[in-house]
Amino acid sequence: MEDKFYVYVLKSLKNGRFYTGSTNNLKRRLFEHNIGQTKYTKGAGPFELIYKEVYNTRLEANRREKFLKTGKERELLKQILGT
Repeated sequence: MEDKFYVYVLKSLKNGRFYTGSTNNLKRRLFEHNIGQTKYTKGAGPFELIYKEVYNTRLEANRREKFLKTGKERELLKQILGT
């Protein structure tokens, strides 16, 4: 069975902010965010998963994550998510 890699967007239910990341285990990563185990989102949980994309390689997922964090793409993602 091949591993899949995910790019995801979480929304903080505490402050309404969005967080973008990538992982090969989405369920585990969401859990880590929700228990405050992640440096950049600590104290901002709970979170809900609002968007994800699936990739075959870590490299593809990392590139997409970085791309979505750029200025223009961040705005496009906000439009896609209706925020």
